[in-house]
Amino acid sequence: MAVITKYIVVRDGVELDQVFADKKEAEAYDKMLDAAQELTRLIRQGDLPIDLDAETIDAVAIHLAKNAPAVTTILKSVKPFKPSPPVKDKDKTVPEGPRQDKKKAPEPRAKTGSKTN
Repeated sequence: MAVITKYIVVRDGVELDQVFADKKEAEAYDKMLDAAQELTRLIRQGDLPIDLDAETIDAVAIHLAKNAPAVTTILKSVKPFKPSPPVKDKDKTVPEGPRQDKKKAPEPRAKTGSKTN
């Protein structure tokens, strides 16, 4: 008789269909599902101008989580975007004065009349 160890991922009390022979693979799959769950929350909280059903959101989130290395590489070059605050009344804006941070050219030195030999 042989003894076989199988690892099954359980989420919210439900055993998933995936069965793993290696504990590391099962843990990696569980972490991928955690990431997909967070991505699903992020997508649902966004103000997207389109209507997505739950299955589509889940499928997109799982796809992104499965491809995490590629997604991470793509997003590494993105800087945080902060939209500028809207200007309420353009007529009331104060014109910019001279900038204080400009460096002035050095003033010429006064020549002295005496030479020492």
